[in-house]
Amino acid sequence: MSTKAQHSPAYRRVPQLLRAIREEASLSQRALGERLNKPQSWIYNCETGNRRVDVAEFCEWASACDIDAVAAVKRLLKR
Repeated sequence: MSTKAQHSPAYRRVPQLLRAIREEASLSQRALGERLNKPQSWIYNCETGNRRVDVAEFCEWASACDIDAVAAVKRLLKR
């Protein structure tokens, strides 16, 4: 049995966008984790879909990557 979290097709875009935002900010997983006060493994699990990210965490992630949270949500909705 697979232990990977099952997500809707719409949610699957979230981890992809989280990674893209981090990479566009030229941050490693470790560097972003330091900004968010989270371990690198937490960042990895969010980016791979092993952990769901709520709206507040999504906004904090965007802010830590120096992107406006509203702009990040708009990007998500355009995909």
